[in-house]
Amino acid sequence: MSNVSYLTEEGLKKLKKELHQLESVERPSISAQIAEARDKGDLSENAEYDAAKEAQGLLEMKIAKLKNILANSRIIDESKIDTSKVQLLNKVKLKNLKNNAVMTYTLVPESEANLKEGKISISTPIAKGLLGKKVGDQAEITVPSGVMTFEIIEISI
Repeated sequence: MSNVSYLTEEGLKKLKKELHQLESVERPSISAQIAEARDKGDLSENAEYDAAKEAQGLLEMKIAKLKNILANSRIIDESKIDTSKVQLLNKVKLKNLKNNAVMTYTLVPESEANLKEGKISISTPIAKGLLGKKVGDQAEITVPSGVMTFEIIEISI
């Protein structure tokens, strides 16, 4: 049974664009490499042919995985997101109570996580520890380096 993937409108467009790239650019390119290697003669000892066939297999596997994600994905309606407690697609402003550092993270589906943009996956220890908390709540979160305590300052979209 397949897992349901939750995506934003932006995430869905990104996945569709990647799938289109793989099917319309990468697939024909690999087919051309296979044809070129096949034209070189004996296939039993042709390393180029073997490498191209291997690349084709990996590409087809990636295409199948993307199609599966798209087939089982649900779009998250951002207009129905509640900001009274932390949940998916919320922007959460936190204060680390140990060093008083303030940081802001947006909780996103795993496929859209990008730490440089401040987007953390909903499946990370920090995100899991924040889920369901409200403004003013403290969250003790176990991370690989130990236990960190955060205070939730603000929840927004």
